[in-house]
Amino acid sequence: MKSLFRIGAYTLGASAAIVIGLLVLRAVVHEVESLLVEFHANRATYLYVFLASAALSMLIGYILGRRLEEMRQQTMVDSLTGLYNRLGLNVRLHDEYRRAERFQSPLTLMLIDIDRLKQINDEYGHGVGDQILRGAAQAIRNTLRETDYGARWGGDEFAIVAPNTAEPAAERLGERLLTEIPKCAHLGQTVVTASVGLATVYPASDFSPTPEGLMIAADAALYQAKHGGRNQIRGA
Repeated sequence: MKSLFRIGAYTLGASAAIVIGLLVLRAVVHEVESLLVEFHANRATYLYVFLASAALSMLIGYILGRRLEEMRQQTMVDSLTGLYNRLGLNVRLHDEYRRAERFQSPLTLMLIDIDRLKQINDEYGHGVGDQILRGAAQAIRNTLRETDYGARWGGDEFAIVAPNTAEPAAERLGERLLTEIPKCAHLGQTVVTASVGLATVYPASDFSPTPEGLMIAADAALYQAKHGGRNQIRGA
């Protein structure tokens, strides 16, 4: 039986269909060969376009990555003082807690409260209160070591995360801070002071406190410092 192939409205024999197929295949092969010849003749141009596109993609990715990191950092910075805000403090505290656990090193959290700031705001206005807060932030920056982190915890309260710091060293850090605050937070003849509460975790001996537990312990120590006469340091 003669094989027939139907293309559109036309019916072809097997031999004719084979011829057409070969012609189509030849056209495709010719087209591929033409592309290869063109690529070979212009390979320098194609290589340049490829490398330029790759470099541009990498540059755009780098810029976008940097911008996203900048935006992430901005969400963790207090606009008034330039220190970390509560979110930034929380992130750093948890990071350092995990690092302390991994390396079995002590970690100290210090909470700082500006004494009688509400009274200063009521008497002199919140503009002066903001100046006091900025001065206190500068005092913290002057006190911090390279590995420490300062933050505005909220309102008139600040915090310092001090990695690899045992309680005696943390107390010396707090004493330097109490000396710096009156120098940086000026209010005429009125001496601006602060109260400090600190808590230290020693993972080598007992790592039962969580970051949240460390915060609660430091806050309790701060309460004792404020109600024990202010302008002093108390440990948990």
